[in-house]
Amino acid sequence: MVINPLDALLTYPQGLGAAKRTANQLTIPELVRALRQIDPHKRVLTFRLLEKDKAIAVFEALTPEEQATLTQGMTDPEILHFLEALEADQRVRLFEELPAKVTKRLLSQLSPESRDAVNLLLGYPEGTIGRRMNLRYLALRQQLTVGEAIASIRASSLDTDGLSIIFVIDEQRFYRGFVQPIQLIKANPHQPLQDLVQGQELAIAVSAPELAAAKLLKEYDVAAIPVVDQEGRLVGDITFDDVIDLIEEEATGTILAQAGVGNLLNRDQIWSESLVRGPIRYAVQLRIVCLIITLIGGMMVGGVIQYFEEVLAAVVAVAIFIPVVMDMGGNVGTQSTTIFARGLAWQQIDIRRYGGYLFREFRIGALMGLILGTAGGLIALLWQGLPNGIPQLGLAVGLSLFAVITFAAVLGALLPWLLLKLGFDHGPASDPFITTIKDFTGLLLYFYLVSAFLGLSF
Repeated sequence: MVINPLDALLTYPQGLGAAKRTANQLTIPELVRALRQIDPHKRVLTFRLLEKDKAIAVFEALTPEEQATLTQGMTDPEILHFLEALEADQRVRLFEELPAKVTKRLLSQLSPESRDAVNLLLGYPEGTIGRRMNLRYLALRQQLTVGEAIASIRASSLDTDGLSIIFVIDEQRFYRGFVQPIQLIKANPHQPLQDLVQGQELAIAVSAPELAAAKLLKEYDVAAIPVVDQEGRLVGDITFDDVIDLIEEEATGTILAQAGVGNLLNRDQIWSESLVRGPIRYAVQLRIVCLIITLIGGMMVGGVIQYFEEVLAAVVAVAIFIPVVMDMGGNVGTQSTTIFARGLAWQQIDIRRYGGYLFREFRIGALMGLILGTAGGLIALLWQGLPNGIPQLGLAVGLSLFAVITFAAVLGALLPWLLLKLGFDHGPASDPFITTIKDFTGLLLYFYLVSAFLGLSF
């Protein structure tokens, strides 16, 4: 069993000081992984063990959703400490995950500079470059010399990533291109900066769609794209890392929403959190509703058996294969729902082309049904059919297994998707629904085939 290092620190025998030293010896990736695995109500306790700089680095490495969850247990001064350390675009993404009242309260407590930056970005519509752009970048006047440009870079407070590309502007802040630091190092210090400028057409409009920057980054192979206003003035930039984050979010959010199913993965995570760690009352209420449906379905299946009791009385061997028909369908349905849930979680199922996936499950179900139906039919023929003078029983069992397995495979893939599209949690609901529908239809089909093949009335 793998022990979460942060979980272990909560009961550290050497005391709080030793626990704090141990926590701060972990790397940033190790701390992020451990925080994601620990119980939500313990995250703040362990997070407080970290030194200031390491805590900020860990907080920045978390997703906006994870940051929002973590801040729920913090005091306002603690939250503001981390908010001030974030870039403006990162603050905006965090605020988008917090309740409106919390956002308004925290925003009012930010420093004037930080608050103005956030308000500027929030002024742009969601889904646009303006909402995502960075406001900290280095822009130099085109009339500078190379030597003066290098001096400005040395005096800048930006880190290495922020200085990987230098934008060039004129006196009115109109974007005129960019230069890369390596060009400046190799150039004559007295050479005019504007002689080295390239990428005059690279800029992207502040009102452009978010993912439009990805195309430009691919075409120009640069670290950042300049963002300009309607008149062409430089107002920010969007970096390669920002675009990667956007692509990941689109893969689990916007693309799914365009397919008509919304952000399924985020909803699934919330539902799972509620069922696994939420109030027991909630879990019982949700699960028992699904099981009541199964109970009703079981009574209906009993009604089917009662309806065909004359068939059972006439040919006792028919009852032997009832569990086989019911269990095989149930197992196949469970397989399909599990594969769907895992494929969805790992983004291996393209919701936009769900028909293709469903057809794949149909073919898989039909092939398994053919194999197992043939095997089951032969066993029924040799075991009960021929010894009792009713070889048709083998055919009835074989066809029933084929139909039930094929139907269960399709239903197991289709029903979770329908539940998600309708806004319901497919976790506790899929299997009970599949069991009920499959048992009823499978058993009904089996009795009809037996009655037809054996020439029995019902």
